[in-house]
Amino acid sequence: MRVPSPVRFVVGSVVGGFAVLVLLLTGTAHAQPEQPEDLSPQARISLITGLPGNQLHTEFGHSALRVVDPGQGFDWLYNYGTFDFGDPYFVPKFTYGRLQYFLSISTYRGTVQAYRRQGRPVIEQRLRLRPQQRQRLWDFLRHNAQPAHRTYAYDFLFDNCSTRIRDAFRSALGDEVRFAGAPDPDRTFREMLDLYVGDRPLLDVGFDLALGQPADADVSADEAMFLPEYLLAAFAEATVRVDGRWQPLVTATDTVTWVEGYDARAAVFDWPVALGWILFVLTAGWTGWQAATGRRPGAAGDGLLLGIAGTTGVVAAFLWFVAEHTVTNYNWNLLWAWPTHLLAAGAFLRVGNGLRSVLGAYLGAAAAACGLLALAWAWVPQNLNAAFFPVLLLLSVRFGWQALHLLGGAPRRRPPAGSDAAPEAAVSTS
Repeated sequence: MRVPSPVRFVVGSVVGGFAVLVLLLTGTAHAQPEQPEDLSPQARISLITGLPGNQLHTEFGHSALRVVDPGQGFDWLYNYGTFDFGDPYFVPKFTYGRLQYFLSISTYRGTVQAYRRQGRPVIEQRLRLRPQQRQRLWDFLRHNAQPAHRTYAYDFLFDNCSTRIRDAFRSALGDEVRFAGAPDPDRTFREMLDLYVGDRPLLDVGFDLALGQPADADVSADEAMFLPEYLLAAFAEATVRVDGRWQPLVTATDTVTWVEGYDARAAVFDWPVALGWILFVLTAGWTGWQAATGRRPGAAGDGLLLGIAGTTGVVAAFLWFVAEHTVTNYNWNLLWAWPTHLLAAGAFLRVGNGLRSVLGAYLGAAAAACGLLALAWAWVPQNLNAAFFPVLLLLSVRFGWQALHLLGGAPRRRPPAGSDAAPEAAVSTS
């Protein structure tokens, strides 16, 4: 049986919106070049930041370390954001929380050219490191780039291409490097992600369906470095101990390439919210007309609503109870998107006399849950997407109307004056 397009739409929003987080930093696999053991005195190391682009997989920017050694003739980028997109189980592994990323090495020049083709600015921060510090960082990168050590379990908020660079400096330099606790974003994880998806409202809906209450925790300055632009800002504030004195870690900041009129996150009309309210107004009007004329609700439309809400709930429940992610736990969307709605949808379309009271009670409870969640909207500890509010009202109206009919409490239509016809049954037998 072909899945109805609205169901595919919601599933795509939830899974797609969540899975696109895997593209926080996208890399392509390259053969690892032979790496010399020691850097020459002319070597230098920089942090390279690719700013966000207009393509979906470039939405959040990218971070990498540049190691250039003129004495030995190489100029490489060390990229912790590499994955094997050819893996046929890529999406299931990511959704379950078992996706492996790895450190790869690519040429600096080729990467910059790729960014230029994508219309993305590239910023380089040259770093103040003593020869011994450069060598320790180089040893750390060389060790990580070996096949036995280069993979790690990717976590899109806590262990990605940007946080790996932060941790590489701490591991290689120890207490010789300090991050200043700035900039402090004064936002939650969800709010930080919202900054990057203002131009993609549907993606924002997908994030908010998939991410649970942990995404509403306040982000520290250290945690904020999961985003490349915040890592860039943190490096600008960091200090390093050189010859017994603390000095700025960044010696110079260069714009390697810029794009005229660059604006990767231009706000657009939030059409999912508008669509939600339009659907609610139309649904409320239709329900009011049915009530005023004594007509009974049909089965197909409300069965489809149950199917969409149930499918959403199944995905959210999987991400909470089965997948190994933590940020998808405690998802308050499950208060309205019950996975059992899928079973109710099947029973609803084939309801018989024996199931009427059970299904009516179920839909009455579902309507009450949606209504109570709407009333408690401002106090819910999870920041629910504004597009869900009219959806709650819509579901409450339709589920309540169906429950009223199934339980036999809806008014019956009066026959025309002078007619001997019996009133139309208020409850569908189909």
